[in-house]
Amino acid sequence: MKDGVDMKQSPSQPAAPHVLNHKGKDELWQWTATELAHAIKTRAISSREAVASSLKRIEEVNPKVNALVEVCAEEALAAADEADQAVARGEELGPLHGVPVSTKVNSDQAGHVTTDGIVAYKDNVASEDSPQVFNLRNAGAVIVGRSNTPSFSYRWFTNNDLHGRTLNPWEAARTPGGSSGGAAAAVAAGMMPIGHGNDIGGSIRYPAYACGIAGLRPTLGRIPGWYGPPNGDQSLAVQLMSVEGPLARSVADLRLGLAGMSDFHPRDPIHSSVPLTGSALQKPIRVGLLRDAGVARPTEAVNRAVDEAAEKLRGAGYIVEEVELPLFEEAYKLWYLLCMMEFKQVMPLVEQLGDDGMKQAAKHYYAVSEEWWGKDPSLSDYMKGYARRGTLIYRLQEFMQAYPLLLMPVSAEQAFEQDADIASVESMRRLMAAQWSMMAVPVLGFPAISVPTSVKGGLPVGVQLLGRRFREDTLFDAAEVIEAHATIETPIDPRF
Repeated sequence: MKDGVDMKQSPSQPAAPHVLNHKGKDELWQWTATELAHAIKTRAISSREAVASSLKRIEEVNPKVNALVEVCAEEALAAADEADQAVARGEELGPLHGVPVSTKVNSDQAGHVTTDGIVAYKDNVASEDSPQVFNLRNAGAVIVGRSNTPSFSYRWFTNNDLHGRTLNPWEAARTPGGSSGGAAAAVAAGMMPIGHGNDIGGSIRYPAYACGIAGLRPTLGRIPGWYGPPNGDQSLAVQLMSVEGPLARSVADLRLGLAGMSDFHPRDPIHSSVPLTGSALQKPIRVGLLRDAGVARPTEAVNRAVDEAAEKLRGAGYIVEEVELPLFEEAYKLWYLLCMMEFKQVMPLVEQLGDDGMKQAAKHYYAVSEEWWGKDPSLSDYMKGYARRGTLIYRLQEFMQAYPLLLMPVSAEQAFEQDADIASVESMRRLMAAQWSMMAVPVLGFPAISVPTSVKGGLPVGVQLLGRRFREDTLFDAAEVIEAHATIETPIDPRF
């Protein structure tokens, strides 16, 4: 109970667990969250066993990858014991009961520092949990560690002067993504089955893609969250574009994570308690294949992944048709007006506290976006931008009456070379173009999922699905079809 609200009431129950299949999974850290939750609930294993296995894996691989910047071993084992006692007492259990998870170091966790990758914040101990962390605990999750993020959670590269660089377990010379790169690398390497992330410009979907796992950016308002000073104000762009969500090695675990994170919390100003499952879509379900919004042509590997995913969906009875939606290009550029120009208000703080990589990335972002919006857009430009946002949303909603799902690239390229964003303005221009969907989707506010498909040239590749608002269930259904035919397997040992 919090502020008179029963925080255990979920909008709906999660889907039933898949049939457990532990073949080839000798260690508990290799199990999915769905498998662990079911086994803990039925007392086939204990939460302590699951958490101890996770901590052992962290000890083995985190020094190589640097995905977690804090390991909460003693606290996690105590929480696991409490979880096991609750099972023994026959208490009502949350969907993530006893399952090890990580939280991102830009979100408040009581008794732990919220650094956001900033040296000056190294002693910034939180007094209470943020809504996203509260809900994970309330769902029964056991927090085993805090994941790395770039300074100010600003880049697609997870590196900062306080915690150092997180490496992609597939290839050290490639980014694990950002800003939830620590969470993605940890999940991909088997440190825990679910990692918490947040996404205002691709920070869940892109790290999941870069590390070969799945990631969900839910509908705006689906999962309550707070990103900002505990007693301060969130900016308008954060309120209207930033979301919290899970990263995992399976789509079933994303379902579980969404169920565990979606409960109401009074600190979120726009949360909506909408059932997790909606009415069945009319069949056959039509899927629009959006290969290129007119910004960046996908590489051969990305194109092949999209084609393979389309083929699998067709085989499952979906109708997949290529479409053109120029509104995505407009939304992509609009993000740099509504979000990045607003961020300029905190640039004096960035100049004071940010690291050199973050400052250089900011200069390159603005050098490119100023070509569209000028150096100092006016209040009128800003107001017109938000007005245009509403028009683009209703146009996409109209389109999705006929095509309730869209299939598109996550990025036009595979995982970028480390620090490609700060190499030059031209390099940043290439990256920004490749990431058009990373920025367009937050402007529009629709749910999207990143799902891996295969490995090309030693690096993961996958696709993105976008659905109607509050219809994450339809994304999961389609993503599971793609996942069933995927040739990529995680967790992996770091390949360096």
